[in-house]
Amino acid sequence: MPKNPTLFLAFLSLFLSAVSQNDEFVYTGFGDGGAASGSGTNIRLNGVAAIESNGILRLTNETSRLIGRAFYPSALQFRNATTGAAFSFSATFVFAIVPEYPKLGGHGLAFVISPSQELKGALPSQYLGLMNASDVGNFSNHLFAVEFDTVQDFEFGDIDDNHIGIDINNMESNASVPAAYYAGEGGRTSITLKSGERIQAWIDYDGIAKVINVTVAPFSSKPAVPILSIPVDLSPILHDRMFVGFSASTGLLASSHYLFGWGFKMNGVSQSLDLDSLPSLRQPKKKGTAFIFVVSATAVVVLIAAVAGAAYLFYRIKNADVIEPWELEVGPHRFSYKELKFATKGFRDRELIGFGGFGKVYKGTLPGSRAEVAVKRVSHGSRQGIQEFMAEIASIGRLRHRNLVQLQGWCRRRADLLLVYDYMPNGSLDKFLFCDGSQKAKPVLSWAERFGILHGVASALLYLHEDWEHVVIHRDVKASNVLLDADLHGRLSDFGLAKLHEHGANPSTTRVVGTLGYLAPELTRTGKATTSCDVFAFGALALEVVCGRRPIEPKAPPEELMLVDWVWEQWSSGLWADVVDPRLEGVYEREEVAVAIKVGLWCSHPAAARRPSMRQVVRYLNGGDAAEVPDVPSPQLADGGYEEEGGPVGFDDFVHSYPLSSLDKVSARSTIALGEEAAGGLCHEGPSILLDGSGARGLLEP
Repeated sequence: MPKNPTLFLAFLSLFLSAVSQNDEFVYTGFGDGGAASGSGTNIRLNGVAAIESNGILRLTNETSRLIGRAFYPSALQFRNATTGAAFSFSATFVFAIVPEYPKLGGHGLAFVISPSQELKGALPSQYLGLMNASDVGNFSNHLFAVEFDTVQDFEFGDIDDNHIGIDINNMESNASVPAAYYAGEGGRTSITLKSGERIQAWIDYDGIAKVINVTVAPFSSKPAVPILSIPVDLSPILHDRMFVGFSASTGLLASSHYLFGWGFKMNGVSQSLDLDSLPSLRQPKKKGTAFIFVVSATAVVVLIAAVAGAAYLFYRIKNADVIEPWELEVGPHRFSYKELKFATKGFRDRELIGFGGFGKVYKGTLPGSRAEVAVKRVSHGSRQGIQEFMAEIASIGRLRHRNLVQLQGWCRRRADLLLVYDYMPNGSLDKFLFCDGSQKAKPVLSWAERFGILHGVASALLYLHEDWEHVVIHRDVKASNVLLDADLHGRLSDFGLAKLHEHGANPSTTRVVGTLGYLAPELTRTGKATTSCDVFAFGALALEVVCGRRPIEPKAPPEELMLVDWVWEQWSSGLWADVVDPRLEGVYEREEVAVAIKVGLWCSHPAAARRPSMRQVVRYLNGGDAAEVPDVPSPQLADGGYEEEGGPVGFDDFVHSYPLSSLDKVSARSTIALGEEAAGGLCHEGPSILLDGSGARGLLEP
């Protein structure tokens, strides 16, 4: 008998638990319902996943924004129930990714160990069907995944659009590498995940050494050196019993994700799969000699038929979607005109949800996926020509942030230019903040909802200004361009006025476009749009959200005509609580309201150098403590001018923007001069100002 029977029994229990935990299964193809050899069980599918007649498991098809999953039907014992230590495990599988368009994959697949098979609330696109924006990074996810990603998502810090990453409770990988393998003495060899060729992957976790290794190769034998290896203890990540399987998704661009075989073993090494014994994708038949002969023999007949049907073909060509070479290089998804016409029921007026200087916006339902979208149809007389349209597609199509309205795709048919966006069921923020009696009253937004919207818009602007690969200046931040999704989360929209600049460039423009009350004073003087101009507009938006009033309110008493003037006076007098929207009925967090007011006034400072950056704004909104926000600098100097780089800014420099409190109040309500077009947005809640290259100003009534 051992000297320490308690220690011996504990060791014996651990040993017996490990020995008894020997789950193993192998799928060599998924025919007959996906029977696994040696187990007699079926595989569990959800989403669009399906097993084809040749035994291949297809997780997704070439349809946008879909999820497909496949799980082993029973939960496996991943941890020692006594000690909580994670067992070693090994997985082997063969997959292929076939993109809808060559070299443009979307979005990828992941091997996943999860507490459930449903993963409720998970989203497609960059989330790979694993989680959503609200639970990214939560330790409570208890989720482990190895992603094979074919899209570079800057939001999650992806290294490229062809990488392998290890994800723990997050879509931002703990470690990632470009897809490759080590082939003997040949060194590192790159491999293209979306090549359409079969690739075998090995995922091995050593529960003793606490190391995860990932290996890939386009052949049956396993390379000796893994392509990705990191030390990690999965014991606190995994539950005692977990489900193991795969998840794949598509986004604006789509790929078909296939599985050909899968093996898994607990406390052991899963055997490699023989590619020759697995099903393979059907290859297109090559044109043989007989086929060429038949084609040659019928050439004359085809020619005669073509001549006879010339009139019909001319009609079809005239009405078809013309695709020019440059359009093949522009993403994201290109819709057909017929598809969008059907979705919007012929662009009928009943589907119209907005309009502005660039045309009309219709609600639509895409055939097939039945997804609701907003279709922006650029008018024939719009100044936004094909060059601007191309730039908008190229830049916006690659922007990805949870607080930006996502561009799903586009279409061009002769003079008709169309953009397809996510549909926001709750419309624009201004419809909730202001009600002039001409529309059905919206529910009153709570303070928590308002503060969340401000934080979301600030995060989106920070992403545009600093966190994307280029600097994007929105140039028309206002309440009507903040749309609300089904959960009343704010999303910044309408990039029709956005200008794209390289980091470090000197942005300039020959035409100032925007909305009165949101225009930074320096814009009308210099004509240069900068990120500070967006900050100024955000300041006006913040005060609108707090007060429930427009930046310029013609019907207000003279002392309250300019919202920023009035709020500044009340703040300076310690009466800031009097400016809070009375519809809140006093139900709000005082510290958060004070932060919003201070940030709004700070952003609204007439001197650009005195305004904060969006990174500072986000930090103070995150803190929610007014004491942390620096004191707002006074907007006016003793001489009545406004301090700015290069000397004081005179009164005339921004007569059409911030300091209209100095004007005769009546003049703000009258038309000074009519410009050539209304500037940006789907609708204008206040007067708009336009400055062309000659310096002529125009004030447009709403």
